[in-house]
Amino acid sequence: MTTLDLPPVAVSGPAGEPAPPGPAAAGAPGPEKKLRIGGVTRDDVLTVAGATAGSLALDWVLYERVLPFSGAFGFLLCWYLLFLAGYYLLGRLQWNPMMVRDRLVAVVAWSSGLLVVALIADQIGYVAGRGWEAAQHLNFFTESMEHTGPLDRLTSGGALNAIVGSLEQLGLATLFAVPLGIAAAVFMSEVGGRMARPVRTLVEAMTALPSIVAGLFILGVVIITFGFEKSGFAASLALTVMMMPIVTRAAEVVIRLVPGTLREASYALGGSQWRTVWNVVLPTARPGLVTAVVLGMARGVGETSPVLLTSGFTSQFNGNPFEGHQVSLPLYIWNYVKQPYDGMIARGFAAGLTLMGVVLVLFVTARVLGGRRPGQLTRAQKRRIDRDARRQEAAALGAIARPYALHSQAKH
Repeated sequence: MTTLDLPPVAVSGPAGEPAPPGPAAAGAPGPEKKLRIGGVTRDDVLTVAGATAGSLALDWVLYERVLPFSGAFGFLLCWYLLFLAGYYLLGRLQWNPMMVRDRLVAVVAWSSGLLVVALIADQIGYVAGRGWEAAQHLNFFTESMEHTGPLDRLTSGGALNAIVGSLEQLGLATLFAVPLGIAAAVFMSEVGGRMARPVRTLVEAMTALPSIVAGLFILGVVIITFGFEKSGFAASLALTVMMMPIVTRAAEVVIRLVPGTLREASYALGGSQWRTVWNVVLPTARPGLVTAVVLGMARGVGETSPVLLTSGFTSQFNGNPFEGHQVSLPLYIWNYVKQPYDGMIARGFAAGLTLMGVVLVLFVTARVLGGRRPGQLTRAQKRRIDRDARRQEAAALGAIARPYALHSQAKH
């Protein structure tokens, strides 16, 4: 609860004169103290600890002695509900109802965040624990499974063919999806017209498109109708269908964040619409566009259903995505995890760990490159501007000093 510090009141003597400094003055309030708004207090920690311990004990009694329930999920869910009820009751003993509701919402938010972090850590730990046995050997990243059988040791064979296949398919899909996605975003945000709404509706519908439908589309049109064989190129087309709406939606949002005053300034200087878009809008939105591209790549690199129907599977190394079957990391994982051999399962989990590393690199890249606001300059750009300014200043000073130097030379 917030309190107000009132200024000290002078104590007067019997005749109305101020009292001399003594015991009465010693009891006067001292200097004002700063109020700390927010943060975690000792009462908060003790309340959470008490609610946690009490709810755990009550949950154990209910599950083990009273109710005929069993199962870890139900135990944890009941524990969480009892914890919230216990925290509310303990809070009512200390604070007013408004503070109790506020702190209860804060506890729910914190616990939800911790739950998400715990689930992610559990997934990473499980995959790393199952796949580290194969991933710790260097041959996993330098060899393919061409000469390795299901009963061979983990020191033989690897996922080099799947790693190269994923990178090539992702590169081709990015080459196809990025220009189309950014062009569609520019059309919806800058050009507009009657077709802007149908295009936006179609892009939003494609965002929720199941990945298996994209694979079936490429299988029916490219492979069956036109007679192309299953290859990395066909898989990249399927990934393009999945990546393009992601890039389009993210790019449209970023382009709309560009201040309209920049467009107006370009038009006032005589620039056309396309010159304004090319020289003003897109350079200003470049960090956000990079983020959109990297997020689309992170979505495409982990897709399994499209490549399952379009790329085919092979244990041999194939560096040509336009000819022959080509395996990727998701397809490698799907094929080896379901086998009844411990070595193959370990290789599948190691490939999953590698795929998680690739996705982590992509998201960190998006965070680093797209962390700036639209129009915000990087440190390199600021240094370049300062260097150019110093050069112009030096050139101006030289131009001013040159007539005086010529005059002095002529005088001598």
